[in-house]
Amino acid sequence: MDSIIHKFVLLWAVIDPIGTIPVFIGVTAAIKTTAEKNKIAIKAVIIASLVLIFFVVLGEILLDAMDIPLPAFQVAGGVVLFLFALTMIFGDSKPEQEVGMIDKADNAAVFPLAIPSIASPGAMMAAVLLTDNHRYSLLDQTITTGIILLILLVTLLLMLAANRISSVIGDTGANVISRVMGLILSAVAMNAVMSGLHQYYSVSTG
Repeated sequence: MDSIIHKFVLLWAVIDPIGTIPVFIGVTAAIKTTAEKNKIAIKAVIIASLVLIFFVVLGEILLDAMDIPLPAFQVAGGVVLFLFALTMIFGDSKPEQEVGMIDKADNAAVFPLAIPSIASPGAMMAAVLLTDNHRYSLLDQTITTGIILLILLVTLLLMLAANRISSVIGDTGANVISRVMGLILSAVAMNAVMSGLHQYYSVSTG
């Protein structure tokens, strides 16, 4: 149970469904009909799901093909996650960064909504680390995939209710939540780095 909670917290932090709300509002600001906004939300979540599942299924295979040991990737992934967390804490918040990327064209559902707002680099990295074939059984990997899809479903529901939620928490509320998630993510990232270093040197000296 603790492992499931740990995975959920990590994946929630890197996907950051609440931080996606202002991005979605910005993307759909010029769209008048609710049906069209809903269509963009659904398209974005489908694309993000395909991207993250790709990394779940093929991420480790690509590493093996390039002869990169997973502990090394775990350390690198932890560093990337930590830097990503620092940008969430000290830099522009996720909403502020990605609202600035908004393209009013039809591909706005892809960029910046699906990538990098939902399927962020941190989320891609976490998807690979949490489905390591050497550390996790097929059941564990299936559970992780289910958690990813559950969080993406929550993200979709939040986008569908974005206007109502934004009126309640405002941009400031989304900003605060994004920074708290960044703090949690930084701790998880450092744990990944230390765990990767321990595994790497254990294998080297073993």
